[in-house]
Amino acid sequence: MRVGELARRTGTTVRALRYYESAGLVVPRRLGNGYREYDPIAVRLVAQIRELMALGLTVEETRPFVESIAGGADDTDVCAAAVATYRSTITNLQERIGRLTAQRDALDARLDAAATQVVPGGAPVGIDPAALVGISLPDLSFYGTDGRPVDLGALGPGRSVIFVYPLTGRPGVDLPNGLLEVHGARGSTEQAAWFRDHHAELRAAGAARVYGLSAQSTGYQRELVHRLRLPYPLIPDPRLTLASALGLPTRTAGDMTLYERLTLIIADGEVEHVFHPIPDPASHPLHVMRWLTKRRQDPGSVAA
Repeated sequence: MRVGELARRTGTTVRALRYYESAGLVVPRRLGNGYREYDPIAVRLVAQIRELMALGLTVEETRPFVESIAGGADDTDVCAAAVATYRSTITNLQERIGRLTAQRDALDARLDAAATQVVPGGAPVGIDPAALVGISLPDLSFYGTDGRPVDLGALGPGRSVIFVYPLTGRPGVDLPNGLLEVHGARGSTEQAAWFRDHHAELRAAGAARVYGLSAQSTGYQRELVHRLRLPYPLIPDPRLTLASALGLPTRTAGDMTLYERLTLIIADGEVEHVFHPIPDPASHPLHVMRWLTKRRQDPGSVAA
């Protein structure tokens, strides 16, 4: 077969095949007209080279395997040269992993030191959340992650649930470890997911609408909504406007100011109930649902 046909059948490029030829691994015959002609076994040879290179072997390290195939062997892994190559490659990979791990740990340490001058468990700034009960929400307008305006002073009839959380991280680009050591910072993703999984039940229990709110940017929150497929919008408040208006408690971590975790139940434009502190964010939505259910069954009750 010609080089173009071999490239097509093996899913590689003509350039790569020329390289294998220059290394003496896949050698064609020369025809009288000067064209190169590859024997059918070349398909197996090229497939073996590509498979081993995907495992981390160099082109040269594939030589004993290729030569075994060319010599008629059915199992190229049993020859001594192949076993020695495997062991050598594994050793090299382990050394590289060790070096990369050390580099990652050093970078993590420097990033934490640079970005998180944190005093874990530091006192929150703001009023006692219990004092918020009975306060009317100010006319503050935001745009939720669904692109719709949200006026906190005119949320509409029925009860609204606004769970306020410090921050969430993105897979692969999570925030520095120090930030996650801030009291109450962990568990936001699980909390958002629980509100998602039981959104219909919360609505049935009496929540006309559900929102999440944090100081993170719109782009950050939209990523979370997309990744978790949240059925409710998140509200970005990077300027901590609501904290300034109501005195909501916040905590500072380096150059970041984060909301203290709490949940507001809003009815008729006023704060009807405040959940704070929230020691277990993942199970907290269950407590909200129980409170809503009890309140709906007995409107005069004062649920904890």
